[in-house]
Amino acid sequence: MDLNIKNIKKEVLSDNWYVLNKYTFDYKKDDGTWETQQREAYDRGNGATILLYNKKKGTVILTKQFRMPTYVNGNADGMMIEACAGLLDEDDPVTCIKRETEEETGFRIEEVKKVFESYMSPGSVTEILHFFIGAYTDEMKVSDGGGVAHEHENIAVLELPFSKAVEMMNTGEIKDAKTIMLLQYASIHELLN
Repeated sequence: MDLNIKNIKKEVLSDNWYVLNKYTFDYKKDDGTWETQQREAYDRGNGATILLYNKKKGTVILTKQFRMPTYVNGNADGMMIEACAGLLDEDDPVTCIKRETEEETGFRIEEVKKVFESYMSPGSVTEILHFFIGAYTDEMKVSDGGGVAHEHENIAVLELPFSKAVEMMNTGEIKDAKTIMLLQYASIHELLN
């Protein structure tokens, strides 16, 4: 328990899609004085993401789908190119990412490697995202992917040369943080060299 925080009060502001809480608390500043602060935190659960790569072909699998928050913030068509990802729900991160990979991309993978985890927007969202990489082959393709209908997913599967994906990141065509982080990880660790 942190001795610099006390008297935490939580108020639920919205419990619609996910949960938005307002926290009021006392925070001890560096000079030893206490002040009351308020913060809102969006709790959508934790998630997992993966970069699927094929070393022999020099390719990666990404997805493309409509994202309303980007649309209302200036993304002209709302479409985002991303690494496959999903919420853990009740699963552990490995089980989650294997499930999401098959649902979204159509690839059934057995081996994944966790490379790190990160708070994606720590000023307002509670989510921890678990980052994975996984090798794929054409033989692992078991369906067209595209997501799950009851979750209203309409996902296009993209197989791109790794060099093209990096170029798209550098030109701003790929603007998704988790995807950029995984592509940079792949570059730094020379996964496809």
